[in-house]
Amino acid sequence: MSEMKKRWIALYVENDVGVLAKVSGLFSGKSYNLQSLTVGTTEDETVSRMTISVESDDITFEQIKKQLNRMVEVIKVIDLTNVPLRLKELMFVKIMELNETQMTEVFQIAQAMRVDVVDIGIGSVMLECRRTEQKHDDLIAILKKKFKHISVVRGGSVAIESISTECR
Repeated sequence: MSEMKKRWIALYVENDVGVLAKVSGLFSGKSYNLQSLTVGTTEDETVSRMTISVESDDITFEQIKKQLNRMVEVIKVIDLTNVPLRLKELMFVKIMELNETQMTEVFQIAQAMRVDVVDIGIGSVMLECRRTEQKHDDLIAILKKKFKHISVVRGGSVAIESISTECR
């Protein structure tokens, strides 16, 4: 059996009611776990692009692609797993119940990790992060070690094939 690894698919689909439900239903119906799914319209308002991340073995991944290709609403399936990509995830982090020293520390971490401070309250700071999943994981690990009260909201990654050969 082949190894489980993170894989990426881009789908071009008809921008119609229910298409997202059908695609996600295919995954749940077959007990495939979606790690990430983002969707938005393209330059053509009748077409949406989905970026999907799954963790699977080779055989399961091939089945997923074949099943997606059979769907009437799917225009194109692109396997992005081994393609040079520009890949970003959106994440917001609230760090709460901070004293002045901790507030300063949050600002220093934000500067070092190249994320934006987008909101400040009494004893609270909100960060907006547009980095890779791994860099977000690293930031969360740092914040969890240093602060007791954090709240994290992550959107799925969006990806586009790179023009250059530079990857992720």
